Amino acid sequence: MEWEFERLTFSRDFSRNVVTRLLVDRAEHGGWELDRVRITPDGTRRVVLRRKIIRQLRRLGG
Repeated sequence: MEWEFERLTFSRDFSRNVVTRLLVDRAEHGGWELDRVRITPDGTRRVVLRRKIIRQLRRLGG
């Protein structure tokens, strides 16, 4: 299985509720799921989202 990753950074100025709402929106409308969250000492949130890469198989013939 292959994954596509997206990295997001939120400054400490964003509240937890705002960040949660943004991530839920990405999950519901883009198919992303949470892979990792790191909160740095200065309060910045570094988020990694992932989603499966779905490849269609080519059909031979007509």
